[in-house]
Amino acid sequence: MEFQWLFSKEQPQQIKSFLKEQGVSKGLLAKIKFQGGQITVNNQVENVLYKLATGDQLKIMIPDEGQHETMRPSDSPITILFEDEHFLVVNKPTGVASIPSQYHTSETMANMVKGYYQRMNYKDQVIHIVTRLDRDTSGAMLFAKHGFAHALLDQQLRQKQVVKIYHALVGGMVDSLLDHAEIIAPIGRDMSSLLKRMVIETGKHAETEYWLEKKKNDWAFVKIRLHTGRTHQIRVHFESIGCSLLGDELYNGSMEQGIMRQALHCSYLSFVHPFTGEKISIDSALAEDMQAIIG
Repeated sequence: MEFQWLFSKEQPQQIKSFLKEQGVSKGLLAKIKFQGGQITVNNQVENVLYKLATGDQLKIMIPDEGQHETMRPSDSPITILFEDEHFLVVNKPTGVASIPSQYHTSETMANMVKGYYQRMNYKDQVIHIVTRLDRDTSGAMLFAKHGFAHALLDQQLRQKQVVKIYHALVGGMVDSLLDHAEIIAPIGRDMSSLLKRMVIETGKHAETEYWLEKKKNDWAFVKIRLHTGRTHQIRVHFESIGCSLLGDELYNGSMEQGIMRQALHCSYLSFVHPFTGEKISIDSALAEDMQAIIG
């Protein structure tokens, strides 16, 4: 894959420092050098120590990534919400893990995306997950289609420029919910469980913003934006205020509404496309089991 820049600075600059400013890592430079890539200035091959001058046309050729040899492709279909040569956003169904593990080895979203890449004969077949979701959480999930794109989106994640909006159905003390509020409480491990997290004074800072969209006697429908990314953050924070997610057995959620998984859906995500500068916004329709409840 080829990327290019027109050098417009007045002062000369080494290629390696200029590329660092563009988000090209040392690892990617090493890959270009040792795995068949190339750097050219005005169509002449140069190394990273070359000093760019005003008006120079810099190009880098990044070698194809091939594939994860140990990850098995799946023939299961995927629902695509957005795709271009750099990014793929899919709609993840409930009950499907994001990545292979000891208990979920072959029918994860990563396996399904690899199968899709193979069917499309894409040259880059390494799976780069930018935003993963819990197994029982549904909705929009973002993949980068090559390592450079992944690195640039990781920068946006660290700078909180990737926006994810969730919708959830919660039960319990729903009359205590405000129209708009923040839950700010530290989250750490629950030492009584290998899986659970809890609000605990010694935990890491966590911040969840929510908006109340609909309320019945025994449930409420809320829109949520995370301002930090702790494990199980939404589930833990809503349990801490007495409003556990419906179906969330691990965090004491009600099982009486017919939902047998945490009622959580990633309904929207947006990011600034690092190669075009365009704001990309993607919506994901609410999962059917949640839609059936809110009507």
